[in-house]
Amino acid sequence: MALTERTEVDKIEIVGPYRAVQVRTATVIYRDDVELNRSFHRHVIQAGEDYSAEDAEVQAVCEAVHTPEVIAAYEAHKASLQPEAPAEEPEHKPESED
Repeated sequence: MALTERTEVDKIEIVGPYRAVQVRTATVIYRDDVELNRSFHRHVIQAGEDYSAEDAEVQAVCEAVHTPEVIAAYEAHKASLQPEAPAEEPEHKPESED
C-alpha cells in the first residue's frame, strides 16, 4: 500500500483584455495508483510578469498571448489607475511688518 502525490497543471485559461493567464494546479494523492484525493490551487500571471519558473505549457501560453503590445496596453492601464500626485502648494511667505 504505497501513497504517492503528484502535482499537475490541469487547466490554463486566458482572461480579460490584457490576457491574464489563470493557471489551476491539481495536487493528487494516490494509493496504489487509485486516486484518493484531489485539491486545487489557482494563480494568475499578468502581462509583463516573469513566468520562467512555470510549467513548459504555461510558459508557451504566456509567450503566445503576452505580446509586447498587450504588455504595453496593460502597463498603460495600470498607470491610468494610479492617483495623480497632488500639486504642491506654493510656500506661504509671511508678510513683513515694516
